[in-house]
Amino acid sequence: MNALEIKDLTKKYKSFTLDGVSLTLPSGCVMGLVGENGSGKSTIFKLILNIVKKDEGSIKILGKDHIDGGALTKEDVGVVFDELGIPNEMTAPQVDKVMKCIFKNWDSEEYMKLLEKLSVPTDRKIQKLSKGMKMKLGIAVALSHGAKLLLLDEPTAGLDPVVRDELVEMLYDFTRDESHSILISSHIVSDLEKLCDYIAFLHGGRLMLCEEKDVLLSQYGILRCTEEELSDIPEDAVKHKKITPYGAEAIVKRDLLPDGYSVSAVGLEELFVSMIKENK
Repeated sequence: MNALEIKDLTKKYKSFTLDGVSLTLPSGCVMGLVGENGSGKSTIFKLILNIVKKDEGSIKILGKDHIDGGALTKEDVGVVFDELGIPNEMTAPQVDKVMKCIFKNWDSEEYMKLLEKLSVPTDRKIQKLSKGMKMKLGIAVALSHGAKLLLLDEPTAGLDPVVRDELVEMLYDFTRDESHSILISSHIVSDLEKLCDYIAFLHGGRLMLCEEKDVLLSQYGILRCTEEELSDIPEDAVKHKKITPYGAEAIVKRDLLPDGYSVSAVGLEELFVSMIKENK
């Protein structure tokens, strides 16, 4: 069973359109949404959660049709948005008491363990917490009620590198259970590169590609050569190029490159930036 199936998803606003996005997230996997601000990442999350209504297309969550939010249960889906959505006057222990009444599978012991692991203060009101601390509190809530699908919109925002690494490890442990899956967006592409099985590139409301991370990275490479050597390479093999007084650097498709050229590995961030520039 797939955790999430989106087909031809469309949402039209006055100044922006999410245009026919289709993607599939298999159970037990992590998919990263990559895109600039305004590319449509948050719109996809809101449509999945039925916060806004789709204009066209279909959504299946955990094998069930998404009709007026009917497939979405608060038990099965854990959510972390940029805004915490919990009253500012509450403390973390008070959040525990409230969540016990909301989630039938709420695990207070796990919640308190996560707060300690993430160094979230339990004696301060939420309004006194930093942005990063609020994000960690939201993550603790999302991981404490037996969710099978996590929807995480920029969960590493405001976190220092050490805590980001700890979070990536926690999410990796979550998906060791083959019934658990994650859809995550982040501007910190290096986090997605460590965590994700699939990568979806969004630009201007359109899905540029959705592919297994390892397959994607194996398809492309970085070629460093002279400008003259680069001119001998077929144009369709070159995704993006940069010419300097010291030579040429290009992101190329390995299978279209003539024999005899040596390429080095390309990172997701380099690949995404090159595709955006090419699209523009």
